[in-house]
Amino acid sequence: MLRPHQEDGRYTETTVKLDDLVPEDHLVRKLDAAIDFSFIYDVVKDLYSPDHGRPSIDPVMLFKMYLIQYVFGIRSMRETVEQIRTNVAYRWFLGLSLHDPVPHHSTPSKNYARRFAGTDVFHQIFSRILKEAFEHGLVDSSVLYVDSTHVKASANKKKFTTEMAEVEAKAYQQELEKEIERDRIAHGKSPLPSEKKKKREVKVSKTDPESGLLVKNERERVFAYSYHTACDRNGWILQTYVTAANVHDSQAFFVLFERVKREIQSCPEAVCVDAGYKTPAIAKYLLEQGVKPIWPYTRPKTKDGFFRKSDFVYDEYFDCYLCPNDQVLSYSTTNREGYREYKSDPAVCRSCPYLHQCTQSKSYTKVVTRHVWQDYYEEAEHLRYVPEYRELYALRKETIERDFADMKEKHGLRWTHYRGLEKNEAQAMLVCAAMNLKKLANYLWKAKHRPFFSFAWLPILPTFFENIVYLWNKMGFRHSSETHFVNSLNGPCLFDKGHCHDQILFRSLHLAHG
Repeated sequence: MLRPHQEDGRYTETTVKLDDLVPEDHLVRKLDAAIDFSFIYDVVKDLYSPDHGRPSIDPVMLFKMYLIQYVFGIRSMRETVEQIRTNVAYRWFLGLSLHDPVPHHSTPSKNYARRFAGTDVFHQIFSRILKEAFEHGLVDSSVLYVDSTHVKASANKKKFTTEMAEVEAKAYQQELEKEIERDRIAHGKSPLPSEKKKKREVKVSKTDPESGLLVKNERERVFAYSYHTACDRNGWILQTYVTAANVHDSQAFFVLFERVKREIQSCPEAVCVDAGYKTPAIAKYLLEQGVKPIWPYTRPKTKDGFFRKSDFVYDEYFDCYLCPNDQVLSYSTTNREGYREYKSDPAVCRSCPYLHQCTQSKSYTKVVTRHVWQDYYEEAEHLRYVPEYRELYALRKETIERDFADMKEKHGLRWTHYRGLEKNEAQAMLVCAAMNLKKLANYLWKAKHRPFFSFAWLPILPTFFENIVYLWNKMGFRHSSETHFVNSLNGPCLFDKGHCHDQILFRSLHLAHG
């Protein structure tokens, strides 16, 4: 029977606790229980005057507003404040009552751009959250997954100027130049003269000059930033580093890796990277530190119908290459890029039956190059065939790639509203801190509220019953179907003889409930 509502409840006065309006399993409750946010006072105490000026907004509330924006993927601080006004869960998280005013949206924005500019406040907050994950034993830093993703800058792609800029030196340039000099001297060559600084043509945005032009395909060109990120095998973000989009991944890798080492205070055992990081310099850098570089197979870029570089065999003893026709390619020189050049004899190549498959050189000379650090590169290539490392590399799509997808789809990092490297790096730290905090909060809540009778029992039931049978036998009881029963369970016995039955029960329960 259709019956209209008798009383309009919108104007009914009532007394209610805000705590009663927030569901017990709401994410804000998990976030609040995961970490004690009072550590923020110690982080920012030097940025506030102790006895001058007007009273400030509680810095914990301020940073919680940032976390609300990035945990829930809200597009801007203005929209975040609008949602806090009407969302009782957000008010509960900030410690505001239903009648308390919400800070103006310009307050967090101005603090972000002024008070916290040039500080490491955001990095300290990120590190504190990551430390909590380490203390709970959730992070496995033995293997790193490294990659980068592009985030569109707040810049019009049609407004730019074309300028000539100096080519930045490579991160390992000085070490490479010394190696080239040693190699040339060893081969009886004189050192190369000092090179003049090269310049190249670059497009600089008028809106955000620190961003870089990203050419995604032949048609689309946008100004963007590159977020170089490292995570562990469980998806915990360990560090991030922001550069302009036109900085190659292999250039930014060295800075990112050093940051990760400082963050985790150790050196990982292996690093999984994609093809953009396959360089002799990175292979040397990692192998000398005892780190295994794990990277994918890349197809040769040789033209169809021509011999590949692998068809030319390197003779380490005589320092030369042998071509498929068993002719020698002798050392010629070592160039500025660090590659030794091995050249064939044109008199022999002119009459070679495989000439049309070898080279199109008008001088009938085949040139094969080998980097001065090629030995490190080949060692890293051999690691690809180790089954354990192949399995680790297969996890990239479940770790770093998934983190990037979550960043953009769930945490509002499809594009950036900030301009400049410093502000974008601060935003990157906040987003990564929010992602780690969300992961930590969900884990701790599940561990605390996991029901006694749950599917978590299933993996340890075989072990539990096998230990019960062991105790049964020790007490002198036997059963004809005992052996078949234990074998069917197929679970390893965790305890040595001499452990009592209550220890067995306790350990089994511990496995089920973490």
